[in-house]
Amino acid sequence: MKSSLQKQETRDAWIMMSPAIIILVIIAVYPIVRTFWISLHEMVLTDPGSGFPFIGLENYMKLFQDPRALASIAFTFKFTITTVVLELIIGVGAALIMNKKFKGRGLVRAAILIPWAIPTTVSALMWKFIYNDQYGLFNDVLFRLGIIDGYKAWLSTESGTFMALVITDVWKTAPFIALLILAGLQMIPNELYESAKIDGANAFQSFVKITLPMVKSTILVALLFRTLDAFRVFDLVSVMTGGANGSESVSLYAYNNLMKFLDFGYGSALSILIFIIVFIISLIYMKALGKNLA
Repeated sequence: MKSSLQKQETRDAWIMMSPAIIILVIIAVYPIVRTFWISLHEMVLTDPGSGFPFIGLENYMKLFQDPRALASIAFTFKFTITTVVLELIIGVGAALIMNKKFKGRGLVRAAILIPWAIPTTVSALMWKFIYNDQYGLFNDVLFRLGIIDGYKAWLSTESGTFMALVITDVWKTAPFIALLILAGLQMIPNELYESAKIDGANAFQSFVKITLPMVKSTILVALLFRTLDAFRVFDLVSVMTGGANGSESVSLYAYNNLMKFLDFGYGSALSILIFIIVFIISLIYMKALGKNLA
């Protein structure tokens, strides 16, 4: 049984948290509930005479029968998996380099974070010019190195478009993972490496036995943020390709239905699908992270 003091502390805690809870409900819970309610109706603003009839789960059934929606989901998963894996590999490598003591380390740390500091829209526009088939730097470098015989329109094919989006996203966000992992590396006591060296462990063995286990939680947190962010990709695709050549993400498709086609019912169903998938991904990561922390 709780004592009167514990009950009073519990009441005080709820009272102090109530403003934050109310704000959270207004800005987070209500929009989700409202969007779900709209997704259960037919709401097409280009046909105002149709009204706002309740149609149940028809929008969700339509979603799984829509080839364009399925293609956008498949592209989003492919993009997410590819970019997150590459960013993790590059991020770990960059963090290990920045964690070493060498002349100019501060300058390297500052320089490697520049891409992450640039807004995504600006990065997308910049890389769109780099990939330009007439005057783009990407073509010029490859041509001078003898890798290609002539300038190519990289954003005109499905494979070229996907490659361009992946390179741009990895260039911009790998520093974010590097920054988080670097913070984890700096928490590892140097005595562990010294003891391992005395025991005869080489650099690879120290990395596997000491570094990876010690930064596992940090890596999981970095992967959680990047996976969620990559799955919700919108601005990068919208600016660079507009969804052309099979590069339409599910977020962009939802936006097109909501703002271009003015089909609020179907667009809301797509938005709820994104929320459900992101929620499931979060649960998987949080479960893995929770076990590791325990």
